[in-house]
Amino acid sequence: MFTERLSRFQEKLADAGIDVALITDDDNVYYLTGYYDYLHMEFGRPTILVVPKDGETLLITPTIDLNSAEAAARVDRIAAWNDGMGNEWREELPAAVRKAGAVGIEPGHMPPPVRAYVNDLVAAEKITSATPILNQMRMIKSPQELQLARHAGEVATAMMNAGRAAIGDGVAEFEVAIATSQAGTRKAAELLAAHYDDGDMSPNTHFLQIMASGKDIIKTHHRASTRIMRRGEPVFLCFCGMTNFHRFKLGFDRTFWIGEPDPAQVKVYEVAVASQKAALEALRPGVTAESVHAAYAEVIQGAGYEYPFRCGRATGFSFLEAPQLVTGDTTIIQPGMVLAVDGSVSVDTFRAQVGDSFIITEDGWEQLTQHPKSVEEVIL
Repeated sequence: MFTERLSRFQEKLADAGIDVALITDDDNVYYLTGYYDYLHMEFGRPTILVVPKDGETLLITPTIDLNSAEAAARVDRIAAWNDGMGNEWREELPAAVRKAGAVGIEPGHMPPPVRAYVNDLVAAEKITSATPILNQMRMIKSPQELQLARHAGEVATAMMNAGRAAIGDGVAEFEVAIATSQAGTRKAAELLAAHYDDGDMSPNTHFLQIMASGKDIIKTHHRASTRIMRRGEPVFLCFCGMTNFHRFKLGFDRTFWIGEPDPAQVKVYEVAVASQKAALEALRPGVTAESVHAAYAEVIQGAGYEYPFRCGRATGFSFLEAPQLVTGDTTIIQPGMVLAVDGSVSVDTFRAQVGDSFIITEDGWEQLTQHPKSVEEVIL
């Protein structure tokens, strides 16, 4: 799978007139080679994948991660570098770009120290972006990726069910986070054992739980805290970060109430649900991404609420991929895309959101995340 992707990427580089690409985004390095390292640039240790349009592919990575790279990376050669020794990660780059007429980089993902060094090595007129090529490649998922997406949906559903069961009067938010993490990890471990032979892939969830309750419900990306939830309060659960199975990401969220809800909040919630429904009725192959957003926005604004944020986004090995379901994105929806689709309404004292992930099929979509959303079914 990874060898084929690298070869296809090289062909696309040649077609675009790019002689060599320097790939530094962690997710793209994984997408092309199968190699991932948990430290990456946050520890000041860049990994750089060098992909010529033809010839030998090269992975430049820290010596501390060399054993992992040798086990996972599907590349022709690995050049390890050590902290404080020689020219570190810079050692191999001059030769890699010396004869290149055009050098592709990822402008939005290249670490500043690497970008500064590349700018010293390569004339500005020779630098171009390889991001559009990778975005296009990653837009349509392979059968293997779609299997990952379906299994990620099972993990997400297990987490949502556990979170729902843990919510209650007198319960701290962090207790919900513990329950969701345990459920997701156990489901992921079960799936890994049954369907995969990659013993190094961790089943553990590794993202702070997004949730909010009571007055904090208006804080969109609030993290689970020590706050005690009380009867009559709304509770929001989001798994857009924690749904990360075998490095494949999805979006998934729900709003609940502990006991009878405020009727004014229910009114807002029902519009949020209706806006997602409208988006899903518009979602199919052949339409533009922005038209799906327009259907969702029309419901929200038609009910008298403010213009909303984007309706959704593509996911995969990154949390955010192309296309986005938003005004201005004219990408044509195609079978094989994986999209998170939300319904959401915000007012001063309350916000409601429901979101799920879907595979685009030949004639519509396949839902990956499963949990009820009618008002009666989200009252706990």
